[in-house]
Amino acid sequence: MAGGPWPFMAISSVERLHQMLKKALDTELKRFGLSRTGYFLLTTLALIGHGNARLSTLGRILMMHPTTVKLTVDQLEAAGLVERARHPRDRRATLVQITAAGRERVNAANLALEDPEGALAPFDGMHRDLFEALQPARLAAGDLEL
Repeated sequence: MAGGPWPFMAISSVERLHQMLKKALDTELKRFGLSRTGYFLLTTLALIGHGNARLSTLGRILMMHPTTVKLTVDQLEAAGLVERARHPRDRRATLVQITAAGRERVNAANLALEDPEGALAPFDGMHRDLFEALQPARLAAGDLEL
């Protein structure tokens, strides 16, 4: 075999970790009636100081297709977790605002993700370390700094 094994080893390690994290995340989020995309969108809105963002901004931050963002917002809006509003200065833009119920739901989900008895328990105490270890590679590949 030509070349070293390290590109393969790095990619397969990240992919295996990704699969394990997705499985654990889906297990926890199911209890809260949230999909992964719904959780990511709600958490993004909760982390934004003013709690709202344009649909296009959410798509860019979450690396989601505009149709996926719209469908996810439709589902969250039907559940009372977000609401749409007109942008105050741009009539073409729609803002998505997290509701009080959305904040409660995402806060409860975040606490469950840190539960030492939960599905993410094997990663207890490593969340920040994982983020900090992966951040340089993400940024080098052109990802947004969040």
